[in-house]
Amino acid sequence: MAELVKVASVTELPAGSCKAVEVSGKAIALFNVDGKVFALDNTCLHQGGPLGEGMLERDVVTCPWHMWEYNVRTGEKVGSPSLRVAAYPVEVEGNDIKVAV
Repeated sequence: MAELVKVASVTELPAGSCKAVEVSGKAIALFNVDGKVFALDNTCLHQGGPLGEGMLERDVVTCPWHMWEYNVRTGEKVGSPSLRVAAYPVEVEGNDIKVAV
């Protein structure tokens, strides 16, 4: 398994929110869905919009640039599951959010 790297604190990512971070040179978007944290590549497949600045509703994030939607659990584009952004394993240890890169 890839190395787990601390990217944020739980207090920085309240339920229902998203946040962009950088880890090992990669732009990652974090999402808190009812207390469970998910991580995706921060770059929308359409024209590179920042998913970490999108709007999170339940487990779907909407890209702020052109409204493409992704399931944050899987990275799949809503309505086109063959399209997907990379999803990364996440562990929460105490107050630390760690992503495997």
